[in-house]
Amino acid sequence: MAQTIPDLPILAEDDSMLSRRFGREVANYFSGSPLNRVSFLRTDYGFLHAAYSHPAAAFLLMDNLSPLAKDAANLAYVTRDVVVPLTGEEPFKKPEPEQVKEFNSDITQPVILFLGIDEKKTGFEYREYRGKPYFAVDVTPKGTAAEKARSIIDIVKATGVSFIDGRRLLTLNAPEAAIYAEARALLDWHARNPFCGGCGQRTMPINAGWKRVCPPSDFAGVPAGDAPKERPDCPTRHGVSNLCFPRTDPTVIMAVVSADGTKLLLGRNKRFPPNWYSTLAGFLEPGESIEEAVRRETWEESGVTVGRVVIHSSQPWPYPANLMIGAIGQATPAGETINLGHDEELTDAKWFSFDEVREGIAKGVSGLGEPAPAGYKEGALRLPPQTAIANQLIQAVIKGYLDATPKI
Repeated sequence: MAQTIPDLPILAEDDSMLSRRFGREVANYFSGSPLNRVSFLRTDYGFLHAAYSHPAAAFLLMDNLSPLAKDAANLAYVTRDVVVPLTGEEPFKKPEPEQVKEFNSDITQPVILFLGIDEKKTGFEYREYRGKPYFAVDVTPKGTAAEKARSIIDIVKATGVSFIDGRRLLTLNAPEAAIYAEARALLDWHARNPFCGGCGQRTMPINAGWKRVCPPSDFAGVPAGDAPKERPDCPTRHGVSNLCFPRTDPTVIMAVVSADGTKLLLGRNKRFPPNWYSTLAGFLEPGESIEEAVRRETWEESGVTVGRVVIHSSQPWPYPANLMIGAIGQATPAGETINLGHDEELTDAKWFSFDEVREGIAKGVSGLGEPAPAGYKEGALRLPPQTAIANQLIQAVIKGYLDATPKI
């Protein structure tokens, strides 16, 4: 049975000169978070301790990247007392340098993420910052913390909520989808990077889950009362190092229009159901501009040569940690011939008339693994749902984006 497609984020009204000149900002699914991340406070352990300990604090539990939820559209949050058996009473009481000095690689340290504060809700106050604090806690059973994590999972399941599959979750309401995207991308990064990229030794989370550090010493295997063992030197402990911060992979995704502005280039791969097409996409490479990546990926995948490229909007995509940079490009008059021989990624690519695309938007939109919607005529074009930026790009084109005042 097909799931209900959630609404997109709603941005505040904006009558700025930029909006009057270039149109309203486009908000894609997984963006539009209600939380102020106050990232500069992640190293302020006075703030973190106060936020974690406050009765208003909300905690999102994640088991193997699957979030605790009331149903497919709504997350479920727990209070501090539920997570304390795993995290301890005061995980942010000691300052960061002291926690690093006490590192013991034999003990599994639960990952606690500070996600931000919802300033529309009251209760917590720290200096001039007010709102409801939100945290995410990884309760995936692992290592020495496995038994405690399983106990928490059993306790919350007994209340009638459950962990919903987080592998391709596209049903949450828009604000909570953004919260989930933040938590999922970070926890996935932690799960993939338990060891240091500079020296291969085990690392630990700091900065409220927004950084991992390679400690210089380790209490693993050390008798009680003895000094910790010194670890081999590591390049991440010297100078500026980007090895310890969360990763985001930029990806270009583009709606390519024919030279005469009447057709749209769409492609499909072997994972797509019959007649299901989408916009082309690919990773941005080092030393490459967004516009260059759009032209390169389009030509490599379809053989079509793109001239002018305009950036439309972007979408965080937490599977696992991409930033989809949406663009609209126009083929050159002599470059519209399709050739799939360069790259074997696509099984087909076609030029569709705007009328065919309008019909697909009206009657052929569905999720990747879902059946065609009611009213769909077999053999007609099928397209991705509005939770995908591809849908937004396609709609922008057929709604006259090329005829309107150019966007930034």
